[in-house]
Amino acid sequence: MPREHHYYVYLLTNKNDKVMHVGVTNNLERRVHEHKTKMVPGFTEKYNVHKLVYFEETNDVLGAIAREKEIKKWRREKKNNLVVAVNPEWKDLSDGWFEISPFGRDDKNIGRDDKNFGRDDKNKKRDDNGATREGVVK
Repeated sequence: MPREHHYYVYLLTNKNDKVMHVGVTNNLERRVHEHKTKMVPGFTEKYNVHKLVYFEETNDVLGAIAREKEIKKWRREKKNNLVVAVNPEWKDLSDGWFEISPFGRDDKNIGRDDKNFGRDDKNKKRDDNGATREGVVK
């Protein structure tokens, strides 16, 4: 029996609902966590865009990508209307999904401002506790 796939088109905003990001993913919970913990440098990290205010689910990856592109072309007012139709109070739909450090990153990263912190060097390997040791990375 073929495995059923799920794809999500989602909208994130910042705490003031002024900046918006449209994305697509096959794992919404993981992707929102990546935004909230600022795991990936870029637009959402720079502008603190991590409040999930809208998402759609589909089994069609091409349909999800097309929908993301369609929404990205819309004016802000039309995107706002999409959110208000299902989430009139602009609540974070991911509230309660995670326990996030107040610093926006996993607690292991507190106090680190190096964007490369947590990335493995090519000659180092991380164990389950996040500690590094010399060795060949497979």
